[in-house]
Amino acid sequence: MIGPGDPAPDFELAGTDGTPGGRRGYSLREFRGQPVVVVFYPADSSPVCTKQLSTYSHDIGRFAEVGAQVLAISPQLVAEHERFAAANGGFAFPLLADEDKLVGRLYGILGPLGFYRRSVFVVDPGGIVRYAHRSIAGLSFRPTAELVEAVRNASGT
Repeated sequence: MIGPGDPAPDFELAGTDGTPGGRRGYSLREFRGQPVVVVFYPADSSPVCTKQLSTYSHDIGRFAEVGAQVLAISPQLVAEHERFAAANGGFAFPLLADEDKLVGRLYGILGPLGFYRRSVFVVDPGGIVRYAHRSIAGLSFRPTAELVEAVRNASGT
């Protein structure tokens, strides 16, 4: 299971950032050189997921202050992500589609029945995981302040 000190498994997933050119493939390696907050969430439009992504979007300036890119990943299709984002006024980061749950498996975030567990990883500029949290029940999410502090620690700032 991937944890702090391990190289972050690279991935390439289809996704969207809500802009005309933003529907494309996204990879972890394209963000090498800056910290990345990788957010795994179970489902578009669920109450906790909506609150989580809306909170992180509202707080995007705090992530930007520490130079972090946020990537949110769930198993839904890109078209579903676009509908979800549009229904919520858009999000400030890309939503990526892990349809076959391969990336979820690589990061060890799948629950016993194969469902995504709400999880978050902070990857340092060199591609090493510096923070990992996997929820058991998934009824809450990690606060922005905790993630920003993890980015600071990962980046040495």
